Amino acid sequence: MKLKTRLIISFCIILFVPILLATLFIAGFFKTQIATIESAYGIEEIDMNYMVNSLQLMNKYASMQYEELAEVAENDPDKLTDDEYLETKNRDLSMKNCYLIVKVDGEVTYNGGDKENPDDLNLPDVENDEKHAAVGTYFDFDEGQVLIKHVGFTTSDGKDGCLFIVIEGFDFFPEAKELLLEIMISIVIILVCTAAMLIAWIYSGMIIPLKKLEEATNNIAEGNLDFTLEARSDDEIGRLCESFEEMRKRLKESSEEKLNNEMENRALISNIAHDLKTPITAVKGYSEGLLDGVADTPEKREKYLRTINNKANEIDTLLNELTLYSKIDTNKIPYNYTKLPVADYFNDCAEELGIDLENKNIGFSYLNYVGNDVLIIADPEQLKRVINNIVGNSVKYMSNRAGVINLRVKDVGDFIQVEIEDNGKGIAQKDLPYVFERFYRADASRNSATGGSGIGLSIVKKIIEDHGGKIWLTSKEDVGTIMYFVLRKYQEVSDESKDTDN
Repeated sequence: MKLKTRLIISFCIILFVPILLATLFIAGFFKTQIATIESAYGIEEIDMNYMVNSLQLMNKYASMQYEELAEVAENDPDKLTDDEYLETKNRDLSMKNCYLIVKVDGEVTYNGGDKENPDDLNLPDVENDEKHAAVGTYFDFDEGQVLIKHVGFTTSDGKDGCLFIVIEGFDFFPEAKELLLEIMISIVIILVCTAAMLIAWIYSGMIIPLKKLEEATNNIAEGNLDFTLEARSDDEIGRLCESFEEMRKRLKESSEEKLNNEMENRALISNIAHDLKTPITAVKGYSEGLLDGVADTPEKREKYLRTINNKANEIDTLLNELTLYSKIDTNKIPYNYTKLPVADYFNDCAEELGIDLENKNIGFSYLNYVGNDVLIIADPEQLKRVINNIVGNSVKYMSNRAGVINLRVKDVGDFIQVEIEDNGKGIAQKDLPYVFERFYRADASRNSATGGSGIGLSIVKKIIEDHGGKIWLTSKEDVGTIMYFVLRKYQEVSDESKDTDN
C-alpha cells in the first residue's frame, strides 16, 4: 500500500471511526439509561427530552408521587401524620432528590429535608379551596432551586393539614451523571483504541521495515553482506527495500569478484614466480659456466648460449602471457581483424609448427580439407597465439612414449573446424569441465617440464569467443586429447541479396 493511501486511510480512521463508535456507544448508553430510569422512577415511555431536562423528569416523578399521596389524603388522611409511614415514604423520595414536609394547623409536624427551618422555603399557604395542587410551585434561592407540590388533608379529629413534596437540584439527576461519566469513559476508550490500532498499523507497515533497513545498513557498514532483506509490501518502503536488496546483491557480487580477482592475482604471481625461477636458474647457471670457463670448447659455448637463449624465450613467453592476462581482465585485447585465406594461413602455421616440433623430437602431421577460396575474419597474430598455446600445452603434458601432434582443418558448412590432437597422457573426466578456467591445472605437480602460468587455455577460450567462435575438447587418460574450435566463414553479400533485403 502506498504511503499516500496509508495516510488517507489514517486520516479517515482518525476522523470517522471515533465519531461512529462514539455515536453507537452513546445511543446504546442512552437506551440503557432510559430503561434504567424507567425502572428506577417507575415512569413509562420516557424519551430523550427527559434525559436532557431534569426538571421535566423530576416533575413527572413528583406528579406520580403527588397522585399517590393525594389518594392517601382522600382515603386515609391520618396516615399523613404517622411518622413511621412518612419516614418510609421520605426514604424512597430522598434517593431522587425529593423529601416531604407536613404542616398541621400551620405547625411543621414532619420535616424530611436537611433544612432546620422549613419556613425558609417560603412554603405556600394553603387555602381551603386549594387543598390539592397538581401544578408545582418553582422557587429559585441562592442555595439552589426547588419545585414544591402540596396535598391538603383533614385529619379525623378535624385538623387541617398540608403535605409538601419538595424537589430540589435540577442540574443533573444521578442517572444523568452516571450516563455522562460512562460516555466520557467510552470516548476515552474509543480514542485510545483507535490510536492503538493506528499505531500498530503504521508500526507494522512503516516502522518495522525502516528498522530492518537500519539493521541492513549497519550490516553493510560492518562488512556483512550475508543477509537477505525481504520486501513485504508494494509501497514506497517496499520498493526501497527491494532496491536496497538489489544493491546488497551487487555489493556482494562485487566483493566476491574482487576477492576472486585477488586470489587469481596471487595465484598468477605465485605461478609466474615459480615458472620464472626455473629458466632464470638455468640462465644464471649457464652464464656462470661461461664466465668461469667451464665451457672451454666452441661446441660447449654454443650449447650454453643456445640454452640461455631458449630459457630467455621461455621468460619472454611467460611475460607476454602476463601482459595478455592483464588485457583480458580489462577486456582490452587489441584485435586487428582481417580477411584470411584459411588454406594459406594454416599451411604457414603448419610449416612453422613442423620445424619447431621436429627440434623437440615430436612427430607432426597436417591435413587440410578446406578449399583455397574459403576466407575467415580473424586477427592472424591472436589466432596464431591460440594454436601455439594449444600445441605448447600438448607438448608440456606429453607422455614418455614418442609424441605425435596432428593438425586438421575441416569445412563444416558455414564454419571451419580446427582439430589439434595429441597422444599425451590425457585429462581425467572430472577435470574436463574446468580446463578453460583461469589458473586451473589438472596436474597439480609443478616442475620444469609441466610449468606454466595456468592461464594459457583461458586465454585461448577468450580469443576464440571474441572471434565469435566456440572451443571444446575431448580426452582420455593415457590415450590423448583432441582440442576443437570453430570459426565462421566470411561470405560476400551479393548485389541480388542486397536488393532482396531492400
